[in-house]
Amino acid sequence: MSNPLYQQARQLVAYANSVANGEIQGDKQEAIEKAKNALSSAYMNCTNAERSQLREFQQTIESIE
Repeated sequence: MSNPLYQQARQLVAYANSVANGEIQGDKQEAIEKAKNALSSAYMNCTNAERSQLREFQQTIESIE
């Protein structure tokens, strides 16, 4: 999957998750907001397979909020 919006969403969700778990330092709320924005942007421009994974990423964000 080479969709850049999808890739960015995946990376930002991973970053937010790492911040929430204390693995790296950062502003948790800011990381979550950036991830949410990226998920929203990616969702409109992706394949059905990517949408399925984006829903999983959304669940990850919801679990760390």
